Amino acid sequence: MKHSLIQQQVLQWKMNQSLMQSINILQYTSTELTEYINQLSKENPLIEEVNYDYEMEDYRQSHSSQPSIGEINKAELTMYEQLKNQLVSLDYPKALKPIIEYGIDSINDDGYLAVELEVWAEDCGTSLETVEKALLVIQTLEPVGIGARTLTECILLQLKQMKTFHPFVEDLLESHLEWIAEEDVDAIVEFYNTTRSIAEEVIDNIKLCHPKPGLLLDTKTPEYIIPEAAIYKEDGVWKIKFYKWATPSIQINPEYKNMMGLEKEAEKYLKEKYKQIEWLKQAIGFRTNTLEGIIQDIVQKQYAFFEEGTIRLQPLTLREIAKDVGIHISTVSRAINQKYVQTPHGVLPIKFFFQSGVRQSNGKSTAATAIKHLIFQLIHEEDKKKPLSDQSLKNKLDEEYGIKIARRTVMKYREQLHIPSSMKRRKT
Repeated sequence: MKHSLIQQQVLQWKMNQSLMQSINILQYTSTELTEYINQLSKENPLIEEVNYDYEMEDYRQSHSSQPSIGEINKAELTMYEQLKNQLVSLDYPKALKPIIEYGIDSINDDGYLAVELEVWAEDCGTSLETVEKALLVIQTLEPVGIGARTLTECILLQLKQMKTFHPFVEDLLESHLEWIAEEDVDAIVEFYNTTRSIAEEVIDNIKLCHPKPGLLLDTKTPEYIIPEAAIYKEDGVWKIKFYKWATPSIQINPEYKNMMGLEKEAEKYLKEKYKQIEWLKQAIGFRTNTLEGIIQDIVQKQYAFFEEGTIRLQPLTLREIAKDVGIHISTVSRAINQKYVQTPHGVLPIKFFFQSGVRQSNGKSTAATAIKHLIFQLIHEEDKKKPLSDQSLKNKLDEEYGIKIARRTVMKYREQLHIPSSMKRRKT
């Protein structure tokens, strides 16, 4: 584990400033972005302070009484719960389940396995071979890279999910991490006897990998919920408008525009600060364009939800959006984390629109949240003297909404909603 930590630090410190800034700013919420720019303006004399704090405060005050986020399941799932929930859709020997769950519980916040395989095997009273099989199952979970033991393994897991993978990459990560950080294409070409285009592709793909995949399952709720954009209907068309604080404009202090006639050191210093601003503008532009592309595609994919509400939510995955927008799935994850949008149905986390689907007996898929909403609604409107059984709920979903799911699925969703059985709901 210690060896892994050293490699991770090298990658972070050696990456060029422009790349790191783009990655960091992509992940910032609007509040964090404003704070970052204001802090930078104190260190960079060329930046005229850009401060949208007062506009954010106005927004908070004017929206303080708005409804809470419109999700049926109010409780956020932890990283461990999210990973364990994915096991349902995987095919593996059921005897492995407690061993797999032990491994999931041994993952640290960054997404790395924090227990030695020998200790894992001993604690579970099983063989090293069985534990290795359990680890392979964990490493198939999303986000890719979860369960890795080192930074190299984490990146390799992600690279193998991409369309192209080159065998020499493992040695490159193990022995020549500095060539990746410094983008030394010539060294890679010469040492591994490969082409320049392949070397450049390898470097680009590694940049797309997330060094801490566990953070993509972060469930912390920000102290203040400030949306990035508003989604609204105008003249029969759904539109997107970004708030000023989500797309800040950086202005150069006019006093420093003319750098001629300064001493050499002063001129060099100001040129560096000017370059810093250019990097910042590019990073903000990348953040804005990425978010806009993602939100626009979400509006198209979830059009029925915006028109009719929660019951019309459709199943949607990060992979679908990544494919449509033409970016990597990890970029989508970074971009939407802890980001919110204002909609006619309230302020919603962008993650809300990514819904797992339930395959019905007729082959159709329906968003799990939509089904939970309907179950909640049916129970809320039931005759309390004759509450609906899970079988009755199943029948009503089929008859009234054309949703064909098993009774045990109805029971599972009812329990997730913390609603007791019909027998316990009955009032005399």
